[in-house]
Amino acid sequence: MIAAMGYELIAVEIEAPIATITLNRPKVLNALSPDLVREINQALQEQDADERVRAVVVTGGPRVFAAGADIADMADRTAAEQLQRDQVGRWAGITAFTKPLIAAVNGYALGGGCELALMCDLIVAGDTARFGQPEINLGIIPGAGGTQRWPRTAGKYAAMEAVLAGTPISARRAHQLGLVNRVVPAEMTIQVAQRMARQLAEKPPLALRLAKESVLKAFETPLAEGLASERRSFYFLFSTEDQKEGMHAFLEKRKGEFKGR
Repeated sequence: MIAAMGYELIAVEIEAPIATITLNRPKVLNALSPDLVREINQALQEQDADERVRAVVVTGGPRVFAAGADIADMADRTAAEQLQRDQVGRWAGITAFTKPLIAAVNGYALGGGCELALMCDLIVAGDTARFGQPEINLGIIPGAGGTQRWPRTAGKYAAMEAVLAGTPISARRAHQLGLVNRVVPAEMTIQVAQRMARQLAEKPPLALRLAKESVLKAFETPLAEGLASERRSFYFLFSTEDQKEGMHAFLEKRKGEFKGR
């Protein structure tokens, strides 16, 4: 295992073919300050470019994922200041990550913490995890995708309750709503997420990237446009070495060895 250096607010460990990013502001429950988001973005950019890494887990550790934005940093800011520094616009680097990104959530994932989890491709939740958008209680609304990703995933009425009432829901309820892939004992959350990451890392990297891109398009484009994009990616993959390896490995009844070419 290799620990990446140069970070103050996160810890990055690489155990090829996966990497684990751990938020590291325990005294403030991993409150998502602009500097913390900047470090997450930087780490993901580095892992996107690292050919050794094929999937990434992001976690807050065993006790809490992230209890929201850094309210102390925002309380006295003006609208102009918020617009100028574009606090939530800087989250775009997270959604631009091209490899599988798995959230391992223990404890609270509230406000920006919940939105960070929903930016990931898969979510593994500990059985004590709590998800919610309590911004309404602060006189604001979710600003990093909460009003958009909740209805697209859980439906209008669950989203309305989450955003208007601001009441957190349990991991089990999140699973029922389709927000969470798996609910596991809290002490196993990170290990299960890492195991999922390793399983994905065994898949052909180019196909993984285009599969992720195609699913995300379903939330952003009309059906006809999404189908056309899917079809182009499908045909393109027949130009890759991994497609030949995967199909011949299937015919030869052996495990494929994929190189991302």
